[in-house]
Amino acid sequence: MPRRGRGPYLYWRNERRKGGKAIARATWIIIDGSKHIATGCFAGENSKAQECLARYITEKYSPVRRERLIETIDVADVLNVYYDDTRTRQANQSKLDERILRLASWWGGKTLADVNGESCRAYAAWRGSNGGARRDLEDLRAAINHHEKEGYHRGRVRVVLPEKGLPRERWLTRSEAALLVWTCWRYRETQTVHVGSLKGTKVETDKRPLRHVARFILIGLYTGTRAGAIAPALRRSENQANRSLIWILASSTGSLSESVRQRSGKLLFPFRNGF
Repeated sequence: MPRRGRGPYLYWRNERRKGGKAIARATWIIIDGSKHIATGCFAGENSKAQECLARYITEKYSPVRRERLIETIDVADVLNVYYDDTRTRQANQSKLDERILRLASWWGGKTLADVNGESCRAYAAWRGSNGGARRDLEDLRAAINHHEKEGYHRGRVRVVLPEKGLPRERWLTRSEAALLVWTCWRYRETQTVHVGSLKGTKVETDKRPLRHVARFILIGLYTGTRAGAIAPALRRSENQANRSLIWILASSTGSLSESVRQRSGKLLFPFRNGF
């Protein structure tokens, strides 16, 4: 199996002499595969050499931002432009990171001209889930549209999405939801005894590790709030003086001022003490 490339790195090349005379000063160079790139940095200029390396890597891997034909544009470059320009505006940045990484791992090395119905269906088959593939390809479509709006490519590129899944037809009944909540609320942690006459016996402790899940389920059932908004609301409630009231903020960052929160937040039902 071939060894994985090391990537660009700095190398100190000693002074070269011929016939007793110096013909080249000792210097820092950048080695990138079979290429040797001069930095112009000599002894005592280590920091400058590091800056040269960083600049070289940035220029090498940064996508070209100018209008080009779709046959010459790598899909990975399009994803990179979209990621750099829009990540800070995403509500769930970690999920975006996962989707972009997945897309880049499959589409990298392909050009925009390769994006068509056949390749999109091949991606969906590789992904193994029509729902997951559809969400990933929505990001790919957004990235291509963003790239076109910025004026970086010419030509029409169509992303073909898998069919939407069937809508949910089965919902929890009131009794099923109540059973789920009470199961989480009453659950007690089980531990194994390691010493004494009861060694090896499993016993229930006084710890209730699933009570936060019961709160989570109740909020979701009563308000229809997304899971991504419920979790930070529960964390905020742990730090509030009045823990019986929970607010869901309109901003996912949770950085709104108190006056804005009173206008844009949604007050959930009050919890009884201890619940």
